[in-house]
Amino acid sequence: MMRLTPMVKNILLINVVIFIIQSFLKLPLNDIGGLRVVFSDEFAPYQFLTYMWLHGGFGHILGNMFAVFIFGPMLEQVWGSKRFLTFYLICGIGAGVLFGVVDFFEKNQIRQDHHAFIENPDPGAFEMFIVEYKVSSQHTQMLAEFSEQFYDSPNSRSYQDQAMQFVDQIYHLYVDGIMVGASGAVFGILMAFGMLFPNTQLFLLFPPIPIKAKYLVLFYGLYELYSEFSRMPGDNVAHLAHLGGMLIAYILLKLWKDDRRRFY
Repeated sequence: MMRLTPMVKNILLINVVIFIIQSFLKLPLNDIGGLRVVFSDEFAPYQFLTYMWLHGGFGHILGNMFAVFIFGPMLEQVWGSKRFLTFYLICGIGAGVLFGVVDFFEKNQIRQDHHAFIENPDPGAFEMFIVEYKVSSQHTQMLAEFSEQFYDSPNSRSYQDQAMQFVDQIYHLYVDGIMVGASGAVFGILMAFGMLFPNTQLFLLFPPIPIKAKYLVLFYGLYELYSEFSRMPGDNVAHLAHLGGMLIAYILLKLWKDDRRRFY
């Protein structure tokens, strides 16, 4: 039977305790500690650390902690508790930083367009904004009808104020999202396991087949890459953070030269 190692046990305990406290006391921990885009008024540098100890629901924390429970102990036995914790934190923080950099460039354009419209709220700019930054189909129809009315009365202060309110609401829908979860660190653990124990046979639940660790890591990496670049509507998973955790893990193992040690 697999032995639960000390640091893995501590990581599991901290995450579960935070989740229970948050759930039962209804504390807004995700709003405070979740990672936001760096130009948000609610952003704070400590969020690069705190986001990885928070989760969005029971299924979210169950999946992440199950992976830590399965793959973490063997890594801790190889590295020791101190290095395992260092690895876990660097992967989690590093994934958050990489995600934050890309998130900044992705959202900076709407930030600039938002500021430009507020300074000059004309019907043409409004139409371009709602076409570029679409919301739900129901709201799109309503905004399109308002846009036609705005074109008919471009100098109306009332229409300008309402247009600025719409643009401001859309802007905040895009930029006020938060990222939480230990997935960056977890995918780092998965990458390290695949590199140190590449030929270890793992038995999947879905589908119920055995697979070597190196192929499982390859599958997850390709899946996350595909999911990031073919993002479907409603997909709120931070695939880029998962890939970031794997990349940080790969670099760390190269620096530590543990990639030259194949245990099985």
